Amino acid sequence: MDLADAYVHSALDSKQEAAQLAAYMPLLNRVLRQLSSQVGCVLDREDMEQIGLMALLDSLRRYGTPDDQFVGFAMLRMRGAILDELRRLDWRPRSVRQSAHRIRDEIRALRKKLGREPSEADAIAGLDITAKEYRDYQMAENAEVLASFDDLLSDGVHESGGAESPENGVINRLSLARALSGLDEKEQRVIQMYYEFELNLKEIALVLDLTEARVCQINKSAIKKMKIALGA
Repeated sequence: MDLADAYVHSALDSKQEAAQLAAYMPLLNRVLRQLSSQVGCVLDREDMEQIGLMALLDSLRRYGTPDDQFVGFAMLRMRGAILDELRRLDWRPRSVRQSAHRIRDEIRALRKKLGREPSEADAIAGLDITAKEYRDYQMAENAEVLASFDDLLSDGVHESGGAESPENGVINRLSLARALSGLDEKEQRVIQMYYEFELNLKEIALVLDLTEARVCQINKSAIKKMKIALGA
């Protein structure tokens, strides 16, 4: 291939990539809407969109010709990239991180004392914190849990690009189905609404008539159970 042919080939590739990016932009918008309630307080939409767009482009280049499984592959990549950036920024000041560790330890002690998961009212009264402090803690914890669970879900996707093998795909789906069956009804609904119907936490809270903090709490509990069931 001479220089002129290489230039034409590169231009065609660029044009094709641009068309594919435009075609799959709705996927990125879904990811941004879903993560906005957890990450939007730290990264603005423009930053999130730029990170997600680069992840989408990388997905297209790694995967090859998109097929039915590409949607799941790309969404995991985009979500993972945005959540990785959140972790990379180490966005919580040291005093806030120390406060979060303190609240986590005190909630653990309160859970042991009550013999059950403390409600929002229990935590606020027992820890002598404000409702905002408790909800901020829950949102931060939830973002970290989501990131680690996304890492677990993406284990079935080959780093070399492309989707998991059909055999591994069946095994992974069966494993997830078994893990889901171990959740109670409310946990199953939260996981389903978040990962299948792609609602964000605020939307799930409205559907279930719960606070966002309570949805975070249920989500954390469900993911913890699923990770144990999946041997993670």
